[in-house]
Amino acid sequence: MDIKQLRYFIAIAEEKQISAAAKRLHLAQPPLSQQLINLEKELGVALVVRHARGLELTEAGRILYKHAVKIASLVEESEIEVKEVGEGTKGTLSIGVNTLSSELLPILLKRFQESYPHVTYKIQQNESDQLLKMVKEKAIELAIIRLPLELNDFSILHLKTEPLRFASSTRIPGSSATITYEQICHHPLLLPSIEGLGVFHLILEEFSRRRLEPVILGECSDIAVLLQLVSSGFGATIVPEVVLRMHPGHDLQVYEIADATMAASSGVIWLKDYYLSKAAQNFLDLLRK
Repeated sequence: MDIKQLRYFIAIAEEKQISAAAKRLHLAQPPLSQQLINLEKELGVALVVRHARGLELTEAGRILYKHAVKIASLVEESEIEVKEVGEGTKGTLSIGVNTLSSELLPILLKRFQESYPHVTYKIQQNESDQLLKMVKEKAIELAIIRLPLELNDFSILHLKTEPLRFASSTRIPGSSATITYEQICHHPLLLPSIEGLGVFHLILEEFSRRRLEPVILGECSDIAVLLQLVSSGFGATIVPEVVLRMHPGHDLQVYEIADATMAASSGVIWLKDYYLSKAAQNFLDLLRK
């Protein structure tokens, strides 16, 4: 017994005539009659009583009809849902976001939700290197990360580039709105994130290119805590401009950095040569547009 036979039987039970059921199913009468006979033989029970006015369901026929309608409905719902998941109109978008890049995510997800209102979300926040690991382990499909990082195993779509800013709790004597890397070397720095991540290396590279040695007071992986410490006078910091927009309310003096040749970049990454769900593909298509 298969779904096709059940759908044939549903039509026969509802139309109560082979001719009417055949017309509804766009079939010839003889093959449909044979399908009913085969179904009765397979189950070993009469499903209909044949008389001059048409067909009447037996008790067994009524039971089969009740279950057949449920089964056919479930199959139809399954077909629709699977198709919607395949098209990306349903399913789950699993995405990670770096702690310094979450400003982008609400805007992007809002636009995506407007186009795909039935998609659900799995959102993870972590450091960029951890997000790379999660994508490699297929715990998430996409990740918004801070660059630069080693990305040989990943494909990447660049999102935006923004400048770095120097921030401290006190105004720097003799400085206006701009400070140089030479001047920054006189201020102990509390840097964002931990060693080995994109922004950390980006900052150190700026000093290295100039053959300067900054005073590194320490590192802090929690941006809110970092800015609280800096605003209290516990060192100064260099952060992407977005961090200051995302965490307002701190008593900080913020400076542009003169002659900065590098900026903080962010991008969306995914595993190379690995199937992406349609929801993830649609999200990338939205970003490309």
